[in-house]
Amino acid sequence: MFWVLLLLLAWAVAGTACTRLCLAAVRAATAERQDAIAGREHDLTLYEAAFLSGGPARVADLTMVSMARQRRLLLAHTGWATVVDPRGRDDMERSVIGAIGPEGQSRIEPVRSAAAGADAVRSLADDLVRAGLAVPAGARTTVASGVRQVRAAALAVLTLGAAALLTPTPTEMPRDLVALWFALPLTLTLSCLAMARVEVHPYSPWASPAGQRLLGALTRRTNGTGDDRGYLTSVAVRGIRAIGEPELRAAFAHRDQPWRE
Repeated sequence: MFWVLLLLLAWAVAGTACTRLCLAAVRAATAERQDAIAGREHDLTLYEAAFLSGGPARVADLTMVSMARQRRLLLAHTGWATVVDPRGRDDMERSVIGAIGPEGQSRIEPVRSAAAGADAVRSLADDLVRAGLAVPAGARTTVASGVRQVRAAALAVLTLGAAALLTPTPTEMPRDLVALWFALPLTLTLSCLAMARVEVHPYSPWASPAGQRLLGALTRRTNGTGDDRGYLTSVAVRGIRAIGEPELRAAFAHRDQPWRE
């Protein structure tokens, strides 16, 4: 009977997707326990907070905003960056100055892209991964991908069930019983999605659960302080939308956004 073949296919799709999601959730839970121990006594720097919140591009943004507030880098509202002080105080600042080039002036977006891909940012990312605070590049979307696969499997089961009910093939099985058989793999996928929603930790693209906890603690410590570090912490965690100066915010409004934040 043709509907049986469709039912077997529905079970195969649902079972494969749910198994992958369960395995990803188990690996994530194991990593979370290890990360909680690794990051227990780590004090985040502003660069680390920026990476854990928004990745390499956020680090570049924070560096340029910090230099601009110290009047060592001019960020014009037209979208151009001009070096005022060519002596970088750390590797991140030297990456920005080097990205601007020997002429001392460049549009912000190329500078941002070059600084985000610099060795200093890659080294920062590697250190955070080793500390258990950042999500390794290959594992950033594992759980999220599993959830998407289960959602697609649920849709596939519905489609296969509808095809089985609409196929005019003679069968002794009542259609309501056929629908009941297809309801079983559909229930499996929906139950798996429900458990994932309750049990699986909401992962960010960059920060591990331990990293997210440290970000939350950093934000609580600096929230409402009103000093320069509190301001830069807001930029590190929230991005350019935390910039208060209209002209400085306008400088970043001219860029494209090839890096996901």
